[in-house]
Amino acid sequence: MKEQDANTNAEIITIDSILVHAKERLTPDQLTRINLLENSISRGNVTDQQLTVYHRLEHFWKDTARVPALYAWYNAEAARLENSEKKLNFAAHLFLNILRSESNAQLRKWEALQAKELFERSLKINPVNDSARVGIGACYLFGEISPTPMEGILMIRTVAEKDSTNVFAQMMLGHGSVLSGQYEKAIDRFQNALLTDPDNTEALLMIVKIAEEYEKSSQTDKAVAAYSIALRSVKKEEWRSELQKRIDDLKKK
Repeated sequence: MKEQDANTNAEIITIDSILVHAKERLTPDQLTRINLLENSISRGNVTDQQLTVYHRLEHFWKDTARVPALYAWYNAEAARLENSEKKLNFAAHLFLNILRSESNAQLRKWEALQAKELFERSLKINPVNDSARVGIGACYLFGEISPTPMEGILMIRTVAEKDSTNVFAQMMLGHGSVLSGQYEKAIDRFQNALLTDPDNTEALLMIVKIAEEYEKSSQTDKAVAAYSIALRSVKKEEWRSELQKRIDDLKKK
């Protein structure tokens, strides 16, 4: 039976339910292969053997079946087994990146909880890892794992106030401002990220995206200002030409 959320009557996502749905789309040969791999996990008593199986499952779900949540899950299982700060951080960021583009709210919440748990494991190894704290805050922000997402913003802001050069914190605060429609604050955050990391394409593209939103809502002056900010950080000549053209066209209106 499927677990149900008593409040929303929605299916509660678990790793078992994700596997069941994913396996329904496999061919008979693929299903046999994956079942053999799964069964070999419990038989492998040596850590290296278990890691090998986890990585094989990870690559199967990434390259063959293409189910991001399961790719991230088996990467995380290997990271938990190795229990290294680097591997745990990578696995946590993998879930965080996936959940930010996930349309299924229940799956997004499950992915956020996985990322949060991995960041927390990383913090136990290195309690001064500010990026892990930012990651936990981002889980609250994007994963809807708490009725008070501001809790996540406050965690991230604490890191940014202590170290304004923490690009991860600036980027997450920028995205948080975009989510709440505070575009000017978002631009400030993305600019801060670019000051530390001038090659940060994501920050640059987010400023352009905000400019486009201003343009769509006929806020011409704000659109010109945002495009101009982006232009100052662009190095590729074709991008510079395109942005300059947009600015010139808007000024003619």
